[in-house]
Amino acid sequence: MSFRLAAYAVCIESGRVLVARCVSPTGESNWTLPGGGVEHGEDPFDAVIREVAEETGCDAVVERLLGVDSRVIPVAERRVPDPLPHQNVGIFYQVRITGGELRPEPNGETAESVWTPIPDVAHLHRSSLVDIGLALARTMPATGHVPPVPVGGLIRH
Repeated sequence: MSFRLAAYAVCIESGRVLVARCVSPTGESNWTLPGGGVEHGEDPFDAVIREVAEETGCDAVVERLLGVDSRVIPVAERRVPDPLPHQNVGIFYQVRITGGELRPEPNGETAESVWTPIPDVAHLHRSSLVDIGLALARTMPATGHVPPVPVGGLIRH
């Protein structure tokens, strides 16, 4: 099984959430939260700030830890052909944007980042990470865990 540790930013202001549109090498487009893989030896707290800057062009500060999500993606549901299932462990932080200007990620997968009204998220072709992050921000469970988000329709892994 492959494994990835990642840190994600849940940035909510005035009823809007900051989402990033990623384009895969195959041209598939998907909305997600700013964030990504934690480098070897990197603190996830630092990783989420770095990822927000890289993907959106904005400066950010972490306000609080929201929770952790662990999911196994079966081989049949992987977007990248791989003979193994994949486990993604995501650490979700409530983040506030403090400066900078939204822009595409230079030489990266993030084509754009936008502030989207939270009710409009339901109509986006998006990663399940968006729904997990919004559920954590809305409910702030003491355990830091929300039920799994079903995948299908507009929601992907």
